[in-house]
Amino acid sequence: MKLIIAEKPSLGRNIAGSIGAKSRGDGFLFGDDYIVTWVFGHLFSLADIEHYNPNPDGTNRWSLKNIPCFPERFVFELKRDSATKQVDSGVIKQFETIKALINRNDVDMIINAGDADREGEIIIRTCVTQALESEKPFMRLWLPDQTPETIRTALSEMKPETEYENLANEGYARTYIDWLYGVNLTRYATLKNGRLLRVGRVIVPIVKAIYERDMAIRNFKPDIYYALVSKAETNGEEIELQSKEQFAKNELHKAQEMCNKYNAERALVTSKKKKKDTMRPGKLYSLTKLQNVLGKKYKMPMEQSLKIVQELYERGYVTYPRTNSEYLATAEKGKVKNILDAVAKIGYPVKFKDGKTIFDDSKIESHSALTPTHKIPKKTDLSQEEFTVYSTIMRRFVAVFCAEDCVVEKTEITIDVGGLEEFNLKGTVITEPGWTKYDDYSKKDKILPALEKGDTVNIDFKPTEKETQPPKHYTIETLNNYLKNPFREDKKKAAEEESDEEEYKAIFEGLELGTEATRTGIIDNAKKSRYIELKKDVYKILPDGENLIESLARMNINMDKYKTAEVGKALKKVFRGEIHIDNSIELAKSEIREVFEQKPQPPELDTDDGFFGDIAGKCPLCGCDVTRTSFGYGCSGYRENGCKFGIRNVICSRVISIANVRTLLETGKSHKIEGFISPRTGKSFSAYLKLDNGRAVFDFED
Repeated sequence: MKLIIAEKPSLGRNIAGSIGAKSRGDGFLFGDDYIVTWVFGHLFSLADIEHYNPNPDGTNRWSLKNIPCFPERFVFELKRDSATKQVDSGVIKQFETIKALINRNDVDMIINAGDADREGEIIIRTCVTQALESEKPFMRLWLPDQTPETIRTALSEMKPETEYENLANEGYARTYIDWLYGVNLTRYATLKNGRLLRVGRVIVPIVKAIYERDMAIRNFKPDIYYALVSKAETNGEEIELQSKEQFAKNELHKAQEMCNKYNAERALVTSKKKKKDTMRPGKLYSLTKLQNVLGKKYKMPMEQSLKIVQELYERGYVTYPRTNSEYLATAEKGKVKNILDAVAKIGYPVKFKDGKTIFDDSKIESHSALTPTHKIPKKTDLSQEEFTVYSTIMRRFVAVFCAEDCVVEKTEITIDVGGLEEFNLKGTVITEPGWTKYDDYSKKDKILPALEKGDTVNIDFKPTEKETQPPKHYTIETLNNYLKNPFREDKKKAAEEESDEEEYKAIFEGLELGTEATRTGIIDNAKKSRYIELKKDVYKILPDGENLIESLARMNINMDKYKTAEVGKALKKVFRGEIHIDNSIELAKSEIREVFEQKPQPPELDTDDGFFGDIAGKCPLCGCDVTRTSFGYGCSGYRENGCKFGIRNVICSRVISIANVRTLLETGKSHKIEGFISPRTGKSFSAYLKLDNGRAVFDFED
């Protein structure tokens, strides 16, 4: 008998149904040749810190006494409920079922049917490793979709698990590294701050990106500038020309002089080009690009779109969704022809097309683009939201393989103003709609004025007052694009003109923040943690998110995109077999050590504000202890006697160290502190803090 272990019960049922394993056992299905069982995602998780470094007081309370923790060997345990810390009885029962099946004498082969990614790889591997008592052949079932035909074909083409060793190593390295960052830095930051701060390798740079964008908007001060604009009529049509020249708000006279200079010249049409062209549709969808479209058009949150497309995959209607590619593999051409036959039967005008814009093995890491399968549902089989997602995928597939070309007429007119500047006017008119009848196309026809080469154009340039605009809040689309490549410099290229070489290079190097498989869940966790919010399709920072980023900055915990990308690159090297798991883990360890081994600073530069609950000294008003709080230093006598003495731990953008507060409370005056920023002028200054009638005030006298 061959034992297949699926990642989810639904996949297990699909596999069993495809191979005739219809008999039911307790937690498994079976037939003549196969037994099919399943896990519920992760049955195992890494043991907590106390397993490796028990707390000296014997409790599980978070403490500085057992961190940082760097296990010599990581240990997996049955997954515990985050609230009760107990293992669910259903998890125990299913693992015992799997263990019994694995070790049955008549089971002579074990098959990993985890999702076709690094997470699915290690979910089943870990379970098998924990359960297996003697060696047995171990194979991998790799499913690009869940149609019965694909399942049966994949079972006949399985490879040994050893061929997926690097994928598993990458998955384990990612798990270990995220554990190291998460448990060590979350505990450290929370103990310092006094409030739970979720510090993760990916969640922090995502929240930080939204924080920095919102701070830029909040602090934006609009400025006036002058553009040179002409809106004169020629042959009864207004022709708008805007110069590339711009002038500051105090340069109106210069702007007027330049307008006069332009207006003194003759404007002449020096060329007119008109040609017919074929306009290409967009590329097939990766998960991110699909979520971008659904977020922008339907305001559909990422977790909702992922849940729906995952369900469509599990029902066999679409291919594996967690893909980062917009291309198909050359080996899939036969499969695509079968899908096209099915699509044609429901009335779409499609035909097989070849070429590098569709089939490109160099731009596929593990999975091809997201497409429909030959199993096409009726509209009545789907909910409204499912139909929205499915039809979006289907319409893009139809557009890419549409038998009807989209033909456009492009016009370009060049107007020269006395040799001072050339103005290019571009227009496009769709003459044959082709694929635009089936897929979204938002651009409108742009018809140019009836001008010919040699025509004179009337001009009347005037200084036109304009105002600089703040940056825009991140949307689902723009945040996703940033996370795909946070180091992309040229953000202004039109999508249809932009080469995707840079994007795929970044993906394969590991520069993206999160992956197609993890990004949605991490952003959802940031929302549940009240760090960010999503309204319609716009992300904004919340007070708890501001506290997270500003608190980490005070602690010198720098979880930025650069450090996250370094880890991402290391994981890709593990995947390619260029480095060992231990090498990637050492990178994380060294960064964590830096946080715990920060060297003391001189008083004028000191920014260490201690840990929540630390005693800074005696209150000058009532004599009670002044302790470190979440927001500064406050009198512990507040509840007993109502004493309101307190000092913020950030004054004029400068962190006030606990050492300086201790000196202030002991002597009435702190050490001289450098790095205050005036909120009025933005300039840096140095000052002492002194006590004045129970208040901390600036003192500029040496």
